[in-house]
Amino acid sequence: MIGTGPGNLEHLSRRALQALAEAEVVVGYKTYIGLIAPLLNDKEVVSTGMTREIERCKLAIDRARQGENVALVSSGDPGVYGMAGPALELLAREDALAEIEVEIIPGITSATAAAARVGAPLMHDFVVISLSDLLTPWEIIEKRLDLAARGDFVTVLYNPASQKRIRQVQVAREILLAYKGPQTPVGIVRNAGREEEEIILTDLDKMLEYRVDMFTVVIIGNSRTYRAGNYLITPRGYQV
Repeated sequence: MIGTGPGNLEHLSRRALQALAEAEVVVGYKTYIGLIAPLLNDKEVVSTGMTREIERCKLAIDRARQGENVALVSSGDPGVYGMAGPALELLAREDALAEIEVEIIPGITSATAAAARVGAPLMHDFVVISLSDLLTPWEIIEKRLDLAARGDFVTVLYNPASQKRIRQVQVAREILLAYKGPQTPVGIVRNAGREEEEIILTDLDKMLEYRVDMFTVVIIGNSRTYRAGNYLITPRGYQV
């Protein structure tokens, strides 16, 4: 399982590049396969659309059982909202973990890719919360948002909104405002590390004035995060 990071080929690790070169079959979500297409000219590519993660895992496992070297790719890191979890779950359920050799190759995940574009907002404790309630009940997401705000964590929001799901990010902001000031710095990064990249620095009060979607990461600072020019900084406590 290979993490392809933001999708820019320059952000793939050497091990990821090596594993892709060694693979006979590459399996992945068609949009993310497209981002690494220049590396796949001599490969058999098996791609599917959104919400078909389990199907992709099963396809990869079946091909690996046939003795083929298979690369199951994830954008970002395969172990962070990626394909490593469902693939290992399927192998464990089938008691096949000893049958198939598995290597998980990490990649740059969206939180760190976005943070690097806005400075150093993750220098102290932080949490990552997906606002997608497709697989997680919204009541649990709300509870996690509340606890993160109470704990004064820097909060990174994945999947903040989609065409059909816009209320969640509004509720998330309301929960955070109960414990954080309206001037709390916020970084909004869309398509981090890709050609269509957009970067916005704002605050919690004005956060909803800007477009957010499934390609967007929102970083909300803690009580000590501040803006310096075009950067957000969360002090760790060093005497500087």
